[in-house]
Amino acid sequence: MRSTFMGLEASKRGLYTQQSALYTTGHNISNANTEGYSRQRVNMRPTLGYPGTGLNAPMTAGYIGTGVEAESVQRIRDQFIDRQYRQETNKLGYYESRANAITQMEDIMSEPSEYGLNEAFNLFWSSLQDVSTNPEDAASRKVAIQRAEHLADTFNYLDTQLKQIQGNLGNEIDVSTTQINSILKQIAEINKQIKAVEPNGYMPNDLYDARDNLLDQLNEYIPVTVTSVKSGGNALSIAEGSYTISFNGVELVNGSEYAELKAIDTAGNKVDGNVDDSSTSGFNAFSKISVSELGNPPVSGTEQDSFEQADFESSKGKLLSLINSYGYQNTGGSVEGYYPEMLENLNKLANVFATAFNQVHEAGYTIDDATPTGVTFFDGGTPITAGNIKVTDAVKNNSSLIAASSKLDEEGNGKWAAELAKLQSVALSNGGFSITVDGNTTNFTNAPSLDGATYQSFYEGLVGKLGVDGQEAARLQYNSETIRLTVQNNRASISSVSLDEEMTNLITFQQAYNANARMITAIDETLDKIINGLGRVGL
Repeated sequence: MRSTFMGLEASKRGLYTQQSALYTTGHNISNANTEGYSRQRVNMRPTLGYPGTGLNAPMTAGYIGTGVEAESVQRIRDQFIDRQYRQETNKLGYYESRANAITQMEDIMSEPSEYGLNEAFNLFWSSLQDVSTNPEDAASRKVAIQRAEHLADTFNYLDTQLKQIQGNLGNEIDVSTTQINSILKQIAEINKQIKAVEPNGYMPNDLYDARDNLLDQLNEYIPVTVTSVKSGGNALSIAEGSYTISFNGVELVNGSEYAELKAIDTAGNKVDGNVDDSSTSGFNAFSKISVSELGNPPVSGTEQDSFEQADFESSKGKLLSLINSYGYQNTGGSVEGYYPEMLENLNKLANVFATAFNQVHEAGYTIDDATPTGVTFFDGGTPITAGNIKVTDAVKNNSSLIAASSKLDEEGNGKWAAELAKLQSVALSNGGFSITVDGNTTNFTNAPSLDGATYQSFYEGLVGKLGVDGQEAARLQYNSETIRLTVQNNRASISSVSLDEEMTNLITFQQAYNANARMITAIDETLDKIINGLGRVGL
């Protein structure tokens, strides 16, 4: 026989459950503007009906409902969209960093403009033509020397500035690995809390959100693989467990333990943006990412595994982009990278230009009686590079040492200066080149090569490639941003708090609560009839 007060119990359960739903709705509204928060809902289910099962159970017409209970409080997420979002975050992190690195290089190169290397070349060649017209004019000669110094200074400036940015990129690699280590540590700490809560049958939804938020940030730097491990005990079937995070098959986080990453250069030192070679202000190339053994804290001094540049997934993650820009040692042992390659090309241009120009200049004749020929115009070091190229002190102090004449003791002869100016259009290949003046031919078979290019066409090729790469990086960054924004909106439509929806839920749960309270009043009135109305016949 069922209880007289059974209806009160069912309505009381209804009150409690609708009250829980109201509290959860209030929690959602409170966190409407919290970053990374996922809206939550109370999963309700009916309690077991009356009577129960068994041979001794009373026979009734059917089950009589006994009310409702809150089974769980669950956050609303779509793992498929989460994965999409993180994949696009990988790409955006890569292209955003690449576009920034190229933009900084473009700012330094300043091409096309009146301040770039191309204009410095033009001014220098033009000044030599002036000398060829007025070879005995000291003013024209001094202007040519000043233009040469300006050209050398431009080379020096480009070398210095590009190396400074390369150092900044090295520092950013260090900061990024520090940030990654911080994220890994925080995820491990949250894993620890989740493993303590879930076995008791609770759903730590806010901890899940905090962990997913960190996972989003981590994917900006490196693409990682996530595996969920159940906590055991009385954990609910929808509990998410702790995360095991791997990169390229190597565990970075396992439960409450985590690893520590460190960027190492070719000399075995940490990549930190500090100058490694004071003589050239250069930097050692990136060699590998060292991953320590797991622990809490990680086991220092032990290496679980390491990753070279080739082990990274192509075009994914800010860390790979920084490494590609900073420069790395490839599997063959040579150095590649956007900034090292540009510096190498500028060094090659400066060296070939200074060497070939010196060869031709040394073959001409000056108007200085003490040194009529064989004068070196540019020097700097062995080899001459963009960082050390300069006009020789002898030429700077004595403009008469410019070899403008094709013959000895002909002060008004400017034919050799004209030939020096024509070097701007000489294609430099392995076979060298020759100059013919007044029927006399001079061969420069040992001249260095630019693979058939002239100085300016070689430099214009570098600038053209820089422009194309910059446009491509900006376009791919824009595409990645657009796609990620679309995925982000999709995710927000599922997981974020809609105040309109929450207000509707608020009314729904409030009315349900009121209805349950009204049911208690109705049952109270029936009980009043039983208790106070029965047994009073005739009164």
